[in-house]
Amino acid sequence: MSSSVSTSRGMLPSARLDAHGSNSGTPGSFGQSVPEFNDTDETGLLSVSWNQDHGCFAAGTTHGFRIYSCDPFKEIFRRDLKSGGFGIVEMLFRSNILALVGAGTNSQYPPSKVIIWDDYERRCIGEFSFRSDVRAVKLRRDRIVVVVEHKIYVYNFTDLKLLQQIETLANPRGLCCLSHHSNTFVLACPGLQRGLVRIEHFGLNMTKLIKAHDSHVACLTLTMDGLLLASASMKGTLIRIFNTMDGTRLQEVRRGSDNAEIYSIALSPNVQWLAVSSEKGTVHIFNLRVRVVGEDSSNHSITAQGPAPFYRNSSNSLDALISPNAGANPGSSLSFMKGFLPKYFSSEWSFAQFRVPEDTQFIATFGSQNTVIIVGMDGSFYRCSFDHLNGGEMLQQEYHSFLKKGHLES
Repeated sequence: MSSSVSTSRGMLPSARLDAHGSNSGTPGSFGQSVPEFNDTDETGLLSVSWNQDHGCFAAGTTHGFRIYSCDPFKEIFRRDLKSGGFGIVEMLFRSNILALVGAGTNSQYPPSKVIIWDDYERRCIGEFSFRSDVRAVKLRRDRIVVVVEHKIYVYNFTDLKLLQQIETLANPRGLCCLSHHSNTFVLACPGLQRGLVRIEHFGLNMTKLIKAHDSHVACLTLTMDGLLLASASMKGTLIRIFNTMDGTRLQEVRRGSDNAEIYSIALSPNVQWLAVSSEKGTVHIFNLRVRVVGEDSSNHSITAQGPAPFYRNSSNSLDALISPNAGANPGSSLSFMKGFLPKYFSSEWSFAQFRVPEDTQFIATFGSQNTVIIVGMDGSFYRCSFDHLNGGEMLQQEYHSFLKKGHLES
């Protein structure tokens, strides 16, 4: 076994994260609770990531980490380190619990160690040490998932007991995603073959292998209940949506004709829209054609042991279908000849678009009322809206440069 675990008086119940609770009390091991930054501070951004409901995001910096709220936009708090920064900062919804992995320049927290940090208590409550660098950490309220180059470790949150190890193909991007509905525990990760996605339905004790792409998988995401998967390959031209129960491909959309690195894929809470960001400098919005599951199909749900997931559009029945009339994405004018032409001509193109700088990595997600939130590795925050009927170019509603001084609010 290539990992070791240590605890500090067990795990604590999590409290809600807020500016008042997090900025009060005596300083912990991260130094001053609210460090003063001046105009000469050179804070670099090492990572950005959403929390599980996409209402907040965490920024790992060369000095430590910062936590931001998306709506309204504000910096909730920051922690500063003299020893260096964090390359991975994973929130647990909006609680005081975070998972931290040090950057390569961090003299105190190496990139091969995961720290489970209770910010309310200002102390480490668990550590995981590995023989190789940690590529990603994912949290649920009941599980901690750690990704290294060729393996994924699943731990119980309450006692840090190792529950399962999953072998993967080389996974330098740390690709792994979890469901976050209380009634379903689903994990998606690369399989042991190129283009293969492995789906673990832990509640059903079932593994499903999906041949998602011909080339290596580059990006993937799950719905909150884990019953829909969206993925893209290293080519970055197509995004595919699958039913994770039976592996059925439900829809395929096209980002573009040229190869591109996909930075992020996001599904809207009602599973009506899909957002994709890439190195080409455009955030694309696609209309999904997954049919709405009505109340009459609830008896066929795989979550029959408990209440149905909180959103309506999820493919939460075993016979998931797509609606033939709901697709609003533009297609090629030559699609009537699709039986005689390459797949390129019959692809579904994006419904709405927003341009961002090409030289920066951006991640995108959905806000409220047909809005998209975009966060960049240059410290930029965008909120833009799209016309849900006509599509086209999105309108910028809000912009912030969140690494600059002046965004900390109490």
